Amino acid sequence: METIYPSIVTVVALIVYFLITINVGRARFKYNVVAPATSGDPNFERALRVQQNTLEQIIFFLPLLWLFCFSVNPIWGSAIGGLWIIGRIIYALGYYQAAEKKNDWFCY
Repeated sequence: METIYPSIVTVVALIVYFLITINVGRARFKYNVVAPATSGDPNFERALRVQQNTLEQIIFFLPLLWLFCFSVNPIWGSAIGGLWIIGRIIYALGYYQAAEKKNDWFCY
């Protein structure tokens, strides 16, 4: 039963990634960027960059989440994982609006 919380965090993280990926498809259609092109309208490029960056991060996040939960504490690991998910959402929403402000966390 102690793996229920990290399991929930894992599923929510994957749902967030799935929704971010759907946004890329929607942006492709909206801004008429035909696959396999990866450039075009800046709004599409921002959506694609959010998806790519999230993929880059999730590769490290999920194994580290589970390692922490098994070796330290599943509750604390899940809480930290929840913060990562919230951070990803804030990052995505901010980057969709203004990529040049990505280092200014006060803008979100």
